[in-house]
Amino acid sequence: MLAAERHARITAALRTDGAVKVVDLAELLGVSEMTIRRDLDVLDDREVLRKVHGGAIARSNRGVELPSTAKAGRQHAEKVAIGHAALGSVEDGMTVAISAGTTTLELARLLHGRSSLTVVTNSISIFQELTGHPDEPNPVVYLTGGSRTPSDALVGPIANAALNSFRVDAVFLGVHGFDIESGLTSPNIAEAETNRALIATSRRLFVLADSTKFREVGTNVFGRMVDIDTLVVDDGLGASDRSALAPHVQHILVAETEKQ
Repeated sequence: MLAAERHARITAALRTDGAVKVVDLAELLGVSEMTIRRDLDVLDDREVLRKVHGGAIARSNRGVELPSTAKAGRQHAEKVAIGHAALGSVEDGMTVAISAGTTTLELARLLHGRSSLTVVTNSISIFQELTGHPDEPNPVVYLTGGSRTPSDALVGPIANAALNSFRVDAVFLGVHGFDIESGLTSPNIAEAETNRALIATSRRLFVLADSTKFREVGTNVFGRMVDIDTLVVDDGLGASDRSALAPHVQHILVAETEKQ
């Protein structure tokens, strides 16, 4: 198979799934994993895709915001691992703010039965997750209200005003991207403003982000890397990237992904 044909089939798979793995592409195209890695290098150089640990993800413009349904299936095992890793920082009796996001939703799924907790959130999905089990002693949950974004976040003046009335023990925040130079970013200006309001509710900020979010930069900046108390990320973030991040983040907690 010619390189041009492989490149076309790789980009077609990306359009369908949003992400591809080296091992799957090698089997699909009948070539070695080394050949696929070289193909991904070429396509990354052409800015057709963005190469990540073990594969590649679709490259999007900085102002593009995918719906939560499109993001839910991406890096799912990694997001589950991040949720479990972050769970150890949620102590009984705490009041926590949890932002909208497919990774933070995995943390919320682990909080059933924690009736001593109070949760403030701007996510309808998280609110439903924590209040949809009436037979369990669930946390007390406050939903901010606001305008709904494609990523399922409630944002805008109503959300911001609600958040300004809270002070919490810790914030658990999902992000579109994190970058050493650009910081924490979102493609949605209203969501960026609401994320600032979330960050302001506490001195302890936990950012929950899978490794594909590193070096992803959205249009709107809402935080700095030095604002992060703990970055919770999966083990797909390589040692060199961790070393590069270390001087800019107080703590990095690496979640081990369950191997398939």
